[in-house]
Amino acid sequence: MNRRHLLAGAAALPLAAVRPVDGHAQSGISDGVVKIGVLDDMSGVFADQQGMGDVVAARMAAEDFGGKVNSMPIEVVFGDLQNRPDVGLSIARRWYDQERVDAIFGLGNSAVALAVQNLSREKQKIDVVVAAGTTDLTGKDCSPYGVHWTYDNYALSRGTVGAVMRNGGNRWYFITSDYAFGHSLEANAVAVIRQLGRQVAGSSRAPLGETDYSSHLVRAAQSGANVVGIAAAGTDFINIVKQMGEFGLTRRGIQPAALLCLLTNIKAIGLDTAQGMVFTEAYYWDQSDATRAFAQRFQAIHGRPPTMFQASMWGAVTHYLKAVQAAGTDATEPVMAKMRETPINDFMTTNGTIRADGRVIRDMYLMRAKAPRAALGEWDLLEVAQTIPGNEAFRPLAEGGCPLIR
Repeated sequence: MNRRHLLAGAAALPLAAVRPVDGHAQSGISDGVVKIGVLDDMSGVFADQQGMGDVVAARMAAEDFGGKVNSMPIEVVFGDLQNRPDVGLSIARRWYDQERVDAIFGLGNSAVALAVQNLSREKQKIDVVVAAGTTDLTGKDCSPYGVHWTYDNYALSRGTVGAVMRNGGNRWYFITSDYAFGHSLEANAVAVIRQLGRQVAGSSRAPLGETDYSSHLVRAAQSGANVVGIAAAGTDFINIVKQMGEFGLTRRGIQPAALLCLLTNIKAIGLDTAQGMVFTEAYYWDQSDATRAFAQRFQAIHGRPPTMFQASMWGAVTHYLKAVQAAGTDATEPVMAKMRETPINDFMTTNGTIRADGRVIRDMYLMRAKAPRAALGEWDLLEVAQTIPGNEAFRPLAEGGCPLIR
């Protein structure tokens, strides 16, 4: 199929959860069902890049596995964490204590991810963080049952900051979301900047879901910076970039540094504004025949191609189900052992591994937004500028401070 038409006009299909059909447990499978929970932002600033798209991907993984593992049915449930640790923790506790969920996936808010990972450690349950970025998940708050699957703020900062500096960005001002994710992203970026001998002119912190960034942008312009490091995500990131253009910062040569950006963000911003922007990702739909095939299947259900979070949700759930199958049980310890010893190979990952601190080591990609004239279709927005090998992309094991590492 011509790439120009690959993802155009796919029809939406109804979603159907994979539900248990047999209540009789067989060898090693508790309650006669393998139950997976997807806990993400379903209605807030990150819903576009996580949300029901993550649920779609989890359901696809279950269906691709045949709907059963070791003859027992797979059930996918989901909840809206509302970007509030108390809400996310309440749902996770109910799932573990009352609804017998075996493992929780997604956790697309760093504060919620940290809270749920601590609960999962206490309950000896597996949590797989797909969309949160804080490096504390594999640092001081690491867990023997926690996996940080897709990316982290160290990898994003290393790839993007270096690329922006090579393009002349040597004096930075940060606009940072005021919670665990933003703090971690800014801290990782500042460490890289200072390591490379460049300057940080200042920073300001904005509440999650802020809509008016004018005061932050005025301070950035007055600071003498030639880069605004955007330590924000989702709708917050989109609003900052758009308002940089409206306030004339980009016309004055102040460039936005996209510390976390996804395909849907570039679509919302538009290539006229985003062209040339570089950022780091783990997946893009148009990288290979395999990524294009998955994207086409996903869009037929969800109406648009997947973000890196939504694509990697499929891989995370599939890896977990393979481990359950290999272990012959859904008990946490043997499944976790199988997840660690089994290489991760799917359409977006080659020979990935789960490190002792829970960090998945995979290649990352420096992406560049295309010029409008170069786009061949509605979602043909990006190009791979550089591959960053996994052993270079992520923080060295010895530097993380994970108490599991002796």
